[in-house]
Amino acid sequence: MQPAPAAAQAETPQVTRMLAEKVSAIRFEELPPEVVFLARQCLLDWMGVTLGGFNEPLAGILRADALEQGGHPQATLIGSGERVTTAQAALVNGAASHALDFDDVHLGMSGHPSVPVIPGLLALAEQRRATGRDFVAAFVAGFEMECRVGALVMPGHYQAGFHATGTLGTFGAAAACAHLMQLDADQWRNALGIAGAQAAGLKSMFGTMCKPFHAGKAAANGLLAASLAARGFTSNADVLETAQGFGATQTGTLSPERALRGLGEDYAIRGTLFKYHAACYGTHETIEGVLRLREENGLDAAKVDAVDLLVPPGHLAMCNIPEPATALEGKFSLRFTAALALAGRGSSEAAFTDEAVHDPALVALRDRVTVRPRSEEQGVAIGGGTDVTVRLRDGGELRKRVNLDIPASDLGQQWRRLVEKYRSLAEPAIGPVRASALLSAIEGLEGADSMAAVAELATAGPARSAP
Repeated sequence: MQPAPAAAQAETPQVTRMLAEKVSAIRFEELPPEVVFLARQCLLDWMGVTLGGFNEPLAGILRADALEQGGHPQATLIGSGERVTTAQAALVNGAASHALDFDDVHLGMSGHPSVPVIPGLLALAEQRRATGRDFVAAFVAGFEMECRVGALVMPGHYQAGFHATGTLGTFGAAAACAHLMQLDADQWRNALGIAGAQAAGLKSMFGTMCKPFHAGKAAANGLLAASLAARGFTSNADVLETAQGFGATQTGTLSPERALRGLGEDYAIRGTLFKYHAACYGTHETIEGVLRLREENGLDAAKVDAVDLLVPPGHLAMCNIPEPATALEGKFSLRFTAALALAGRGSSEAAFTDEAVHDPALVALRDRVTVRPRSEEQGVAIGGGTDVTVRLRDGGELRKRVNLDIPASDLGQQWRRLVEKYRSLAEPAIGPVRASALLSAIEGLEGADSMAAVAELATAGPARSAP
């Protein structure tokens, strides 16, 4: 194959350079108040889900491996207080934060924005004793980068089978750490290139320990990318748009114009969606639809003959495990989550157990659920709403349409819901006193002199070094 003519190459937008220039220029003083508030909300939610996921088996395995390796005590393992290297903290905390699949979502990146960005950034900020203001600006920068790269490669990237939290999250983590480290222009682009060389994640791993592992690896790899770039490590500095680069190899729908639209004016963090059910976000419209029908009609599961779900086409490859065999698989099953909601079993983390997915009553309800995609011609891969139809044994029919694509307009109300969710996860892990202290620290994040003090509150007791 012959290389493209020079004129054609010149016409290709320099996406990597332009993103690096604008994202690196983000300053706390210039952030709108609602953007800062959303950053606090993301951190609060991340702390809650990380503390909630700390005791999950996958987090325990990674923690044991990190402690066995040992190393300089640079950063805190959330929940335990043990101190490990920044890279180990990024990996373990990142995986723990995604273990429950209860963390925030952004449709622009078709993934989870906070879990790959915060862990490495927090570890680095703790090590460097960075201020809360510096942390917020760097987090917003990382968030912006991963969503902009998402706009570049979606929807083809996700449809091809890549887990965007792992792939795009690596760029977000690298950008956040590069911002905190105040890298220069060349170092920024090299950091993004190094991130691209490590970006990985497969949707075939959904329902296994490797899905949250993707988030941890993205956090650790992004931190490594920025650290190496700061030391002079080089890469292809046009990784996003170059031939055989990330964009060219990861999608069939490269969209530079979407990636650059509104750059420097809009903030992707405004599109954050938070979870209030402990399962894949693609199941939430189904859960909400069934719950609303139950509440509005006094629906009795015994009177239900069948449930029909009409879902966005992309959900079939994301959260449609028909007969889940484990609790993790249950979180990615439209049929099982519909059965849970229909039975009134709730959708908290406690509802998802290995026993529940094999419960005869729930299995019987699950088998009455049919999942169908909306027409591909509607052009929406993973958004646009879900239609829930419940057919009753007496011939009656109930319908509900739910669309959870739209971010909350009342950020104060959203904060109150997130505080309630946070307390439900944090208090069992570190106790109500410590959980309240951490909440207060996050409420006053902009005034924090050192993120080390914030991280140390996210433990049940004094910090301890790894042996």
